[in-house]
Amino acid sequence: MGNLLKVLTREIENYPHFFLDFENAQPTDGEREVWNQISAVLQDSESMLADLQAYKGAGQEIRDAIQNPNDIQLQEKAWNSVCPLVVRLKRFYEFSLRLEKALQSLLESLTCPPYTPTQHLEREQALAKEFAEILHFTLRFDELKMRNPAIQNDFSYYRRTISRNRINNMHLDIENEVNNEMANRMSLFYAEATPMLKTLSNATTYFVSENKTLPIENTTDCLSTMASVCKVMLETPEYRSRFTSEETLMFCMRVMVGVIILYDHVHPVGAFSKTSKIDMKGCIKVLKEQPPDTVEGLLNALRFTTKHLNDESTSKQIRAMLQ
Repeated sequence: MGNLLKVLTREIENYPHFFLDFENAQPTDGEREVWNQISAVLQDSESMLADLQAYKGAGQEIRDAIQNPNDIQLQEKAWNSVCPLVVRLKRFYEFSLRLEKALQSLLESLTCPPYTPTQHLEREQALAKEFAEILHFTLRFDELKMRNPAIQNDFSYYRRTISRNRINNMHLDIENEVNNEMANRMSLFYAEATPMLKTLSNATTYFVSENKTLPIENTTDCLSTMASVCKVMLETPEYRSRFTSEETLMFCMRVMVGVIILYDHVHPVGAFSKTSKIDMKGCIKVLKEQPPDTVEGLLNALRFTTKHLNDESTSKQIRAMLQ
């Protein structure tokens, strides 16, 4: 029994574990400048989610217009329904660019020498919390987007109609708002199943490639530490009891899954290999212990948006856990 306890203790010690105060962390003077910059971006995140949740699409108007190509009134009705939606989609896309810059500022702060990523996260909890909030927003945004096929349909209709009108030499006011170049970039963004997550993983990969003097481990260790801390907080009753809100548990789970996916995209061999610094079995186990309807979206994110799950180096046990 004593030996087993030693092994278990050693296993926990292999992964960083401390309490990260997602509810009340306040910035120190050293964090404040970056914290203010990120806060200015994050203050719009809830309205973006509310806007996306309320997005109904112009499916009926588009169907009517396509079925009655010679009815000018129906063509106009569809067009007038789609244009404001495209302006809204542009706003979401532009927010992703702001989020990209915010993430890169945070990574700079949380990975720079002389401190290790673990020391950064422990000392700069307000920045760690903002990093967590970006991931939390990202997973919620992508969950809503995946459940809303109207977005792709509306934007496809918009592109087709714009092209047709360009052939007929018609100039449309909306082109001042969403020109051809912007429409191309938006099209690539919305073609992704999880566009915000793709934006973050691209931003993280770009950060690593641009900062050649910074070892890649500084970035991947920052991500793996965050995943470990979330897992430990979720599975340790003493830590869990310090959360004042049930919502913080869900927040913690989303953040854990978000950093695992980022790690898997940025790390050369990914999150699922034996050499990974993330305890994937432990993380999946924690998710599986929750009510299925609350975590199905998160398990799906691990199944379908990671890069290395189906590699030969991934153990059969981990694959079976995600079946």
